[in-house]
Amino acid sequence: MSVGFPPGFLWGTATAAYQIEGAAQEDGRTPSIWDTFSHTPGRTRDGDTGDVAADHYHRRSEDVRMMAELGVNAYRFSVSWPRVQPTGRGPASRKGLDFYRGLVDDLLGHGITPVLTLYHWDLPQELEDAGGWPHRATAERFADYADIVADALGDRVQRWTTLNEPWCSAFLGYGSGVHAPGRTDPVAALRAA
Repeated sequence: MSVGFPPGFLWGTATAAYQIEGAAQEDGRTPSIWDTFSHTPGRTRDGDTGDVAADHYHRRSEDVRMMAELGVNAYRFSVSWPRVQPTGRGPASRKGLDFYRGLVDDLLGHGITPVLTLYHWDLPQELEDAGGWPHRATAERFADYADIVADALGDRVQRWTTLNEPWCSAFLGYGSGVHAPGRTDPVAALRAA
């Protein structure tokens, strides 16, 4: 039995860069707040990290083929800020952008609509060290990063989201401390929001 969806309906899958890519120290990628958080004893279950994860960085084409075999027509993925702009400021990493260019090419080649999320909780650690989301300068750096990604992929990606669950980033990351960066400062949480 097949289900009839209205024209334009997207039936897809979704991931986050830190949760799937791995290759945490390859091709110029620098630590994100989740790298630091997950490598801190007691922060994650069984000490798990995203260092290897599902190894999507190396298995990208195979993963996209499996999505096509599943019959999905959309894939919501996030771009790893520290893979594209390792320090959170300045020029982009060509290798980082090339990974996402290849991902978008693979998706489009299989008839899968790319749905790009600019931020899914993986702030470059260097920006956190400078104050993180509670400091306005981080939003300004995010604008620069967004411009880099848009310039690289905007010709082929039509659907974009900015921040995945910003409440989680602000209040779980800076208020309760159960997410990266693990801070417990209610004022910082409000400023991050």
